[in-house]
Amino acid sequence: MRVCACAASVMLPETVNSDVLPDRSIWMTSTSSPIVAGSQVTLHFSLALPDGGIIDSNFGKKPASFRLGDGQMLPGFEQVLLGLCTGEEVETTLEAKEAFGERNPRNEQVFPLEKFEHLLEDDLITTQVGSVVSFKDAGGFDLPGVVKAIGEKTVSVDFNHPLAGKAIVFTARIVSVLPPEEQVVEVKLS
Repeated sequence: MRVCACAASVMLPETVNSDVLPDRSIWMTSTSSPIVAGSQVTLHFSLALPDGGIIDSNFGKKPASFRLGDGQMLPGFEQVLLGLCTGEEVETTLEAKEAFGERNPRNEQVFPLEKFEHLLEDDLITTQVGSVVSFKDAGGFDLPGVVKAIGEKTVSVDFNHPLAGKAIVFTARIVSVLPPEEQVVEVKLS
């Protein structure tokens, strides 16, 4: 198993005897665990298209925290993080199947126009090609789709993820890693 090591310079206060430590700094080393399944990971990340267009990023903001394998991050992105340690950075391009999946033609549906008449007639919220419409699935959960075409008798809706079929550039900087056996407790003082 890999052990992650990091080094840090620490400045000692003026009261420390300068004859013993003339530069008043010491080097400390510590170890942390590499990322494994179940690790609590805190990171900065960005998702971008290969042409450089940023999709999402928290660099310059509060880092995100999650437990690897808890479903908050797609498996392809988690795979890239395995083995990384606190302070390490990674940038890689994930192919569509490893990121948000390939486009599935069965997720493109055609509906009779009359199912959309109330939306098409709404002057406040116009429904047009490119609009996102929400449907309820069998479990009552929202299922968003993008209107792809409005014909004389039908409306075509694409239920694929908007990033399906696209390669994604994933960049991450690991802020901290806690091993699976350690629990995170957040205490808020008022």
